[in-house]
Amino acid sequence: MPTDFPDALVNVSSLSLIAGVRVNSGATFTVYNRYTGKAIAQIDQTSQEHIRQAVIAARLNLKKAPDGYERSRILRKAVELITARKQQFIDVMTLEAGFTVSEASNEIARGLDTLEISAEEAKRICGEMIPMDGNPGQKDRLAFTLRTPVGIVCAITPFNAPFNALLHKVAPAIAAGNAVIIKPSGYTPLTASLICDVLLEAGWPAELLSLVHGEGAQAGEWLLDEQDINFYTFTGSTRVGRLIQQKAGRRRTQLELGSIACTIICDDADLEFALPRILRATFRKAGQVCTSIQRLYVAQSRVAEVTASLENAVRALKSGDPRLGDTDVGPMITEQEAIRAESWIKEAVNMGAQLVAGGQRDKSVLAPTILSNVHSGMSVFDQEIFAPVVTLLPFETVAEVIEGINSTPYGLAAGVFTNDVNTAFHLARHLQVGGLHINETSSSRNDGMPYGGVKDSGYGFEGPKYAVRDMTDEKVVTFSLRHPK
Repeated sequence: MPTDFPDALVNVSSLSLIAGVRVNSGATFTVYNRYTGKAIAQIDQTSQEHIRQAVIAARLNLKKAPDGYERSRILRKAVELITARKQQFIDVMTLEAGFTVSEASNEIARGLDTLEISAEEAKRICGEMIPMDGNPGQKDRLAFTLRTPVGIVCAITPFNAPFNALLHKVAPAIAAGNAVIIKPSGYTPLTASLICDVLLEAGWPAELLSLVHGEGAQAGEWLLDEQDINFYTFTGSTRVGRLIQQKAGRRRTQLELGSIACTIICDDADLEFALPRILRATFRKAGQVCTSIQRLYVAQSRVAEVTASLENAVRALKSGDPRLGDTDVGPMITEQEAIRAESWIKEAVNMGAQLVAGGQRDKSVLAPTILSNVHSGMSVFDQEIFAPVVTLLPFETVAEVIEGINSTPYGLAAGVFTNDVNTAFHLARHLQVGGLHINETSSSRNDGMPYGGVKDSGYGFEGPKYAVRDMTDEKVVTFSLRHPK
């Protein structure tokens, strides 16, 4: 097997982390350079026994979680440590995730924001007063709620955001005072390993942090079998999300699942403002983002202008080696995924779609692609493509767009470019999505805001404030007051 072991990986542990201790389970799987296809690391395949030990250690040591002030300090210290090691994180993500340098840099900037916001939330976790005297005969009672850690949080994270998506699960769990067991994607385990080293160095109790590795579903199934895990937070496919929910049973979950993300260009849209945002939202991370624009609905009066502008912009994008500073679009996560997306493009063209730009593939690199004249029955229209491919859909009325978007099984996010407040509010009321972004794309996100979907896109919210709320239990405390004699 061809190998490529860059300097960036010299100090990155490939072992599992069980209650803060690096262990070797005796079996490994391979991680590859997404562009060259060469092996870059052999990762420990965590055993079921080690997973059980991680859960037992976490359960026995829950009381070791520091107070809110200390949890905040630890998270802020992690920001300092990551900032000092930024280049190593960039190099690792470029290798194992195929991110371009700018994409990896942006991923780190956002992840640091997530840590900072979580650090703030750690210091203000509280309940609320309950107005007992609103009920008859209760004027001599006081009541309030307390928020306490849920216990053990299992974070199962995706390959397409190995830094920030992981921190969106782990940082709020720590802020809330929970133990954390992390299961990263088998494609991108090295970034997670670096983050764990940082958290331990920052002062998080070793017994309350574990990192388990696995290729495929086996490690995830073992984690779901552990009944002492209280909360599962998962980002990935709707199919796997359903399996997690079924096995979790009465235990709580937060699921961020599939999507066919849509953005709308109305006839009054400012294209000079909109198109650069649309270009980035469609093709960043090679289109492998759940909110990447797959359907671009364009008012009929603007179709010719939008098509020509996007075609010119896409043809100017450079695809290829993500380590080169001028590369705009890097490889997909595997060559097999690039082949699948290419086959969907060919299927659409054979069924009458027009290939406006792109469509070419070189191993795992799929050129940014624009398709028009697409319709139901084509995979590029009916299913989540998760690739650098956008379809242009002309429309006459907003009602057509609402029907088209709501007819998908998904409902994560949508964007609309319009200067008509009535159109914006009408879409806000009628689109079945978890978030609508006015004069932004479906991929718009501030890391402090609530983020989640409806229908087959999952439920529950990310965003530190909202994740902390979900990762804590609420307890009611009442006092009956006695009048002094």
